[in-house]
Amino acid sequence: MYPKSLRNLIDNFRRLPGVGEKTAERYALSAADMDPAEIENFAASLLDVKDHLRHCEICGNLSDEDECDICKDESRDHQTIFVVESSRDIIAMEKTGDYHGVYHVLNGLISTSKGVLPEDLNIDQLVRRADGSKEIILATSATRDGEITAMYLEKLLHQKYPDLLITRIAHGLPAGGMLDYADEMTLSHALSDRKSME
Repeated sequence: MYPKSLRNLIDNFRRLPGVGEKTAERYALSAADMDPAEIENFAASLLDVKDHLRHCEICGNLSDEDECDICKDESRDHQTIFVVESSRDIIAMEKTGDYHGVYHVLNGLISTSKGVLPEDLNIDQLVRRADGSKEIILATSATRDGEITAMYLEKLLHQKYPDLLITRIAHGLPAGGMLDYADEMTLSHALSDRKSME
């Protein structure tokens, strides 16, 4: 149906997460309509990311340099560390504008079913950074793997730093959410994270 070169481009766009056949077709046809300078710029940006993007040596976030902009920002609270699964979580949290500490990216979750063990994650660096910190906020997802990872980190950190404050972000019903649409884990978290009506 499509020429071979266009089919190849569609197939490559389909490798991106969340991109189905129709979306990949639209992307490929849009690219085919670009002028040569736009195409060269697009291709160069892909190669630039591959050549220059790395993980921050301190927190594991994506960066063009050895240290990311957040870790270099002296105005942030470097004694409060928000632990996330991936750099995408940092982007989401930064959009709220409510957090002014620093982050730590695990780059995954402990998962026995997927063969991901603690030593496969960015945990040793977190343990080193916890020395001298005042709070570690565990913000792994409310999934089985997320809960296992949070429990593992809590136990590991408390063994090494018994006086360190370790907290877990609340998980529960979203604003406007209805009980009959919520799953069991969400309801369980909503109940356990309940607060006094003051």
